[in-house]
Amino acid sequence: MAKITNVAFQMDHVSGINIAGDSTFAIALEAQARGYRLFHYTPNQLTMRDGKIYATVEHMTLRDIKGDHFTLGEAERIDLSMMDVIHLRQDPPFDMAYITSTHLLERLHPKTLVINDPAWVRNSPEKIFVTEFADLMPKTLITRDPAEIARFRAEMGDIILKPLYGNGGAGVFHSTKDDRNMSSLLEMFGQMFREPFIAQEYLPAVRKGDKRIILVDGEPVGAINRVPAEHDARSNMHAGGQPMPTELTDRELEICARIGPSLKARGFLLVGIDVIGDYMTEINVTSPTGIREVRKFGGADIASLLWDATEAKRG
Repeated sequence: MAKITNVAFQMDHVSGINIAGDSTFAIALEAQARGYRLFHYTPNQLTMRDGKIYATVEHMTLRDIKGDHFTLGEAERIDLSMMDVIHLRQDPPFDMAYITSTHLLERLHPKTLVINDPAWVRNSPEKIFVTEFADLMPKTLITRDPAEIARFRAEMGDIILKPLYGNGGAGVFHSTKDDRNMSSLLEMFGQMFREPFIAQEYLPAVRKGDKRIILVDGEPVGAINRVPAEHDARSNMHAGGQPMPTELTDRELEICARIGPSLKARGFLLVGIDVIGDYMTEINVTSPTGIREVRKFGGADIASLLWDATEAKRG
């Protein structure tokens, strides 16, 4: 088995994370516990020169102490091919900057193992990848055409409208059949986004929670239920959703069994799917969250399972 020594994290700056719920922090803590050397850099420090990929990195030491959770060493410009593993963990938006970083990291993978596989991250936008499993989804429309959205709402009644490449619950709207604000909302979306929008059938089961299920190498390993605030349609923890302990239902295990082979084929070692009631709404492959919450409620140590899978992949 190829030994892992050096691990880099391409991430939003470590100084700004909330360690209580940050999955990147959990993954890095486990790497540190296994004796790997950790290196930190942000996406704007990624560089290509004459076909080689560099970054200005800092050696990173972590502590699970709020307010005193990291120390960074001196900045050093290195050839990233020196790394054994790189975690692609900056938060979306999934914009051209994000896509460009996948093109650069693709030059390193798989000799340097990039998690998740950058080419497949680029080719699997989270709200589009899920449409490959249309029978597991709520009714879904992707378009910029207001007439198409009007027809969809007339057929569905209540709908959810959101940006195609959004994240964290930002820009998610619940629109009822008689909502008179739809035209204004579409005008605003049209000014803010060049891409199509996504509209989905509203699922009343969301009031009972939007379940985040985490899969490692295509297998479900844990879940939390995120319950929206009383006056909010969004269950994302960034938007005030409350995490609650949960178990997987037979339907959710069926969903995981259906998508697992596709996740493994794309080299996705860490994935988070969102399930409302009996339907999957997203497949998150960029920087899935929920690891610390699952552990907090007595579930699996997903960071450890991920590194087990990583070591096996490097074998």
